[in-house]
Amino acid sequence: MASSRIFPQFSLTGRTAIVSGAGSGLGLAIAEALAEAGANVAILYHKNGAAVDAAKQVAKEYNVKCIAYQVDVTQPDEVESTVNQVVNEFNGRLDCFIANSGIAWNETSVLDSSISHYREVMATNLDSVYYCARAAGMHWRRQAKEQTTIDGKKLEGFQKGSFVATASMSGHIVNYPHIQTAYNASKAGVIHMCRSLAVEWVDFARANTVSPGFIESGLTGAVSEDVKETLREKTPVKRIGDLYEMKGAYLYLASDASSFATGTDIVADGGYRLW
Repeated sequence: MASSRIFPQFSLTGRTAIVSGAGSGLGLAIAEALAEAGANVAILYHKNGAAVDAAKQVAKEYNVKCIAYQVDVTQPDEVESTVNQVVNEFNGRLDCFIANSGIAWNETSVLDSSISHYREVMATNLDSVYYCARAAGMHWRRQAKEQTTIDGKKLEGFQKGSFVATASMSGHIVNYPHIQTAYNASKAGVIHMCRSLAVEWVDFARANTVSPGFIESGLTGAVSEDVKETLREKTPVKRIGDLYEMKGAYLYLASDASSFATGTDIVADGGYRLW
C-alpha cells in the first residue's frame, strides 16, 4: 500500500531505472538523482565513453548498482536488446525509463538546410523516444499482468511503470531569432507522444515529459559569455538554470509521488516562454 507520508513516496529503493543520453550533462544529473533516491540505474550512452567511469562513480557515491551500456537509440533493435539486457541484469525488473537522448539543430532555415540533418534530428529526438517507450512498455505490461520479475519471482513495490521523456520549452514556443523548425517540431512531438501514451498505457504505466529551458549544460553551457548574457536578458528570472535545479522534476515523475500524474509536462525554463 502506498505511503501517505511524503518523503517515502520519493524513494526508489530496490527499483530499476534506465536513463538514455546519460554519459554527461542533464542525463547524468538525472541518473544521480534517481540513484540518490535509491534506484539501481542503467546509463545508456552512444559516443561518450566517459559514461563508463561516470557509472562507476554513481555506484560508489550512492551505493547502488549503476552500469553504462553503449547503444544507438535511433536503432529500435539495439534499444530493445539493451533494455532486455538491463532487465535481466538488474533484478529482473524495470520501474522507470528516462528518455533523455537528443541533439540540437545545427543548420539554418528549412529551405537552406539538408534533409539529412532533418532526419538525424527527428530520429534522435523523436523516433528514439518511441523506440525506448516501446521497449520499456513491453516489460511494464507484463509486470502489471503477472506481478513477477522476468525470472518469475514476486514483484515487490511495483504499481505502474514510469516513462519520462525530455522535451523542451521549444516544444511550446517558436524560438526567436534562432531558426530551428525541425528541433521545435521534434520536441512538440515528444510532448504529444507522451500524452498519447498516457492514455494508451493507463493500465500499466504513466507517461510524462519535462521541458527544460536554457541550462548550464551541453550547448548552452559551451556558448560564449556574450550569448549567455543575451539568454539571461530574454529570461524573466534573468539567469540560466543549473543542472541540479532539474533533478527534482525528474525524480517527482519517476517516483510514486506523482502516481496521479500522467500525460503532463513540467516546464522548467525560468519563465522564458512567458514573454
